[in-house]
Amino acid sequence: MGGMSVRTQTSEQPAESVHRAGFACFVGRPNAGKSTLTNALVGQKVAITSNRPQTTRHTVRGIVHRPDAQLILVDTPGLHKPRTLLGERLNDVVRTTWAEVDVIGFCLPADQKIGPGDRFIAKELAGIKKTPKVAIVTKTDLVDSKALAEQLIAIDQLGKELGIEWAEIVPVSAVGAKQVDLLADLLIPLLPEGPALYPEGDLTDEPEQVMVAELIREAALEGVRDELPHSIAVVVEEMLPREDRPADRPLLDIHANVYIERPSQKGIIIGPKGKRLKEVGIKSRKHIEALLGTPVFLDLHVKVAKDWQRDPKQLRRLGF
Repeated sequence: MGGMSVRTQTSEQPAESVHRAGFACFVGRPNAGKSTLTNALVGQKVAITSNRPQTTRHTVRGIVHRPDAQLILVDTPGLHKPRTLLGERLNDVVRTTWAEVDVIGFCLPADQKIGPGDRFIAKELAGIKKTPKVAIVTKTDLVDSKALAEQLIAIDQLGKELGIEWAEIVPVSAVGAKQVDLLADLLIPLLPEGPALYPEGDLTDEPEQVMVAELIREAALEGVRDELPHSIAVVVEEMLPREDRPADRPLLDIHANVYIERPSQKGIIIGPKGKRLKEVGIKSRKHIEALLGTPVFLDLHVKVAKDWQRDPKQLRRLGF
């Protein structure tokens, strides 16, 4: 294992304590365990787990608060080979984010050999010189120590081949809290010195409207992913407390539009006699009420925004 920095314990802290604060993002192909890892680090379910590019377009996913540090986890959409204007725009967003964060964690599942998807991301990472990169081997609970050792060596090789100097190579299992803490211990020294950037208690700075839109989109995609992989965008038009409700029985009115690209997709979303849309409403309302902690009346409409993925004007209007 010569020369590989696989760490199992942290170096001793200097006597005077320095506070560090900064941004990290996890990258990796879909199902590499990014969201699970985020949730384990933050200790609460914040990331909305779905591997569709639109569901993770947004900024802060969670914050790890420690007495000596604040680690802010930023989400970037998945990097993929662009086929549309939206694809190119998402990829630009990814590259800018990577260049702006303080550390990048590249997630590779322990139970799958390094594949073309991983290489595609690693090649892009190699182009971002300044940002320190940590290779994180996820899902280590699914393999034996021999398979894990092989994966660690393969990742070391991948780095050498592409000229990436890994700051660390860390095996973790999000089901084991010890290893997740170790990961935070390794990411924090890579952050710049400075005061906390967010008040304690903030888990995510995502505006509620955005999270509500994501929950609706998530519910709308369930079961029809193959037919409508990306062609759903959700816009929450307004969220208003219902007037004349007593203080102890509030109700929040949420009006949202589900945009699809073509009239033919309308039937898929709405379902026979509107049954599917109703289910989407019931399901997302449950999640929204849990998120906001208040009863919700959800008004959903399906609209066609012709070829929104290819039209810059529509993309802007839908918040991309």
